[in-house]
Amino acid sequence: MLDVGDRIPDLPLQLASGAAGHLGGYAGRWLVLYFYPKDSTPGCTTEGRDFDALLPEFERAGAVVLGVSRDSLKSHQNFRAKQGFRFDLASDADGAICEAFGVVQPKKLYGREYLGIVRSTFLVDPSGVVRRKWQPVKVPGHAQAVLAALREERAR
Repeated sequence: MLDVGDRIPDLPLQLASGAAGHLGGYAGRWLVLYFYPKDSTPGCTTEGRDFDALLPEFERAGAVVLGVSRDSLKSHQNFRAKQGFRFDLASDADGAICEAFGVVQPKKLYGREYLGIVRSTFLVDPSGVVRRKWQPVKVPGHAQAVLAALREERAR
């Protein structure tokens, strides 16, 4: 499980944009890496829209926004196209990224226990070190809080 002060691993990424990449490819830029449970669900849609609405401000602050879930690449492509997201989504179908960041945890729904993604966000500096971590995340106001934290970190 990664925490503030830890360096992120250089894991491969399958991106909805069709590009292949890896986490290390974001070196030199701030990275807002947010994990969400499932494409096209109400909370995940709202969270994505909130990040997308603030995307120009994140970009002006020198940051890239990247959403991650265990949904398939096709699901991500459909979700991204339907919502008009201007940032990319990474498919973590094998769960390697989610496991490395410690976002897969026991959850309960209607009395049933299962392992699932706990909504989480990591703010990573240009050298690949986690500067802020939010877990679990409540969607309302979250994207704005991340943007404010990014501005604070850049001002240091």
